[in-house]
Amino acid sequence: QVQLVESGGGLVQAGGSLRLSCAASGTIFSLCTMAWYRQAPGKQRELVAIITTGGSTNYADSVKGRFTISRDNAKKTSYLQMNSLKPEDTAVYYCNVTGELARGRYLEAWGQGTLVTVSS
Repeated sequence: QVQLVESGGGLVQAGGSLRLSCAASGTIFSLCTMAWYRQAPGKQRELVAIITTGGSTNYADSVKGRFTISRDNAKKTSYLQMNSLKPEDTAVYYCNVTGELARGRYLEAWGQGTLVTVSS
């Protein structure tokens, strides 16, 4: 059983910053990608940022230059540093990982979600 525990969400004023964390636990052979998605009320879930094992990153256009994704492979943890937050960043943020439970056994897991609210 793999669990992802997210933390760091909350209420912040526009222009402020928050740092989200996602720690993976359980039997994990390897982690490949670690990502953050978000879902705003009435909208579909969208990819915010993703990072590979080697450190390559990709971001949604709407967050480029403001958000930074990073990971600590030893701690099986990913981070999303969010700066210059805007009201339109308000959403439930979900972390996601892919990898292997054991060699050849695919793993994908989701966190429970953490609410980020940006007030104007």
